[in-house]
Amino acid sequence: MRHPVTILVFDEVQLLDVTGPAEVFTTANGHGARYDVRVVSVDGADVRTSSGVRLGVDGDLADLPQRLGTVVVPGRSDWRAAVRDEPVVAAVARLAARTRRVASVCAGAFLLAEAGLLDGRRAATHWKLAADLALAYPAVRVESDPVFVRDGALITSAGVSAGIDLALAIVEEDHGPDLAREVARDLVVFMARPAGQSQFSARLTRRTAPHAVLRSAMDDVSANPAADHATERLADRVGVSPRHLTRLFRSHTGLSPGQYVESVRVEAAQALLEGGDDPVETVAATAGFGSGETMRRAFHQHLGVSPTTYRARFRSTAGAPTP
Repeated sequence: MRHPVTILVFDEVQLLDVTGPAEVFTTANGHGARYDVRVVSVDGADVRTSSGVRLGVDGDLADLPQRLGTVVVPGRSDWRAAVRDEPVVAAVARLAARTRRVASVCAGAFLLAEAGLLDGRRAATHWKLAADLALAYPAVRVESDPVFVRDGALITSAGVSAGIDLALAIVEEDHGPDLAREVARDLVVFMARPAGQSQFSARLTRRTAPHAVLRSAMDDVSANPAADHATERLADRVGVSPRHLTRLFRSHTGLSPGQYVESVRVEAAQALLEGGDDPVETVAATAGFGSGETMRRAFHQHLGVSPTTYRARFRSTAGAPTP
């Protein structure tokens, strides 16, 4: 039997929120999946996306099967305008009642929240919108960091391209990792970023750090993740007290110095696992972890997977190295 996938669109929808998942599902069909992907609008009319591209639709809600497999709700940059669109919000609620799985991409989480689907649930959205979602819908347990969050039959993802990760995770759930891996390889994307992977890069954060002392500390850590970066010694190297350094990190990054150091080490280890064949213990030592076990715990905390699984997932779509 075919698996009906419905993508609800509306004016000013983000184009990639729609086309990214659609491309994943239709590519999966070329490897044996049977997704029946339909793009619909409330009134069956074509829509104009946020990029100005006109998007054709397959009809309205009345043209859909009674029972659906997956409903995908994309987002609109102006989420306030989106949730004021009562017909769209009502359509989200009606579709959710007819499907076994609901997924949102980026600001689509606001439409799910407005429809009451996220009350008491964990949810993700674009990191820039996480505070807005938490403030506007206090019953939602917003998680600002993960690429996507699964809570029962609801899956919410972060900004734009994370919709591809979300769709790959759905394909893997429906058809197993081998088929999902083939889809990812065809699309030349990572299979798949773990759900818990952060939307942020710790090492890139230093570029926007507003305080010179903080930038100096971040540069020191990034230059040599394996060095001794205990808060007391890091503070001494940049010429401030440990308390002041901790205050700077927390106010500008939301992390303690130790948490920042661990984030940098995880990113360093990711690069080593992706680009080399060193054993996990060697990678752990090079990245600054005391042992492979310490690195495994950090990977599970930050990414939700082990270093070995992370390497296997990356390698599964990287293909063979060029001679």
